Amino acid sequence: MLKDGYSLLLPAGFTDYFDIVNVEEKLVIKEQEESDQLESKGFYPAVLVQDFPLRGKPLLLNIRRRRWINKQTGEYVNREIHITADGTRLTQEFASFLKGLHR
Repeated sequence: MLKDGYSLLLPAGFTDYFDIVNVEEKLVIKEQEESDQLESKGFYPAVLVQDFPLRGKPLLLNIRRRRWINKQTGEYVNREIHITADGTRLTQEFASFLKGLHR
């Protein structure tokens, strides 16, 4: 069994027959900044977010946001990620689900 976590996303026994050969990060930035000269400058500190349990196990997402520096202006650029419910460390969908159970 794989220790990288991808096997948790796939059906049980899937990795007995297939190897995961490629996983790529999406390097997406705002369209208006595509023309700027941006250079990667590492990551902001990670944030731990809880989502729906996956295959009977708790799912914690360790999210790291990449940051860039605009070579022309010297300003840092980042992409805003809106996946958590306000005031929580839960994904919006998971928080809505739990709120529905509480009613």
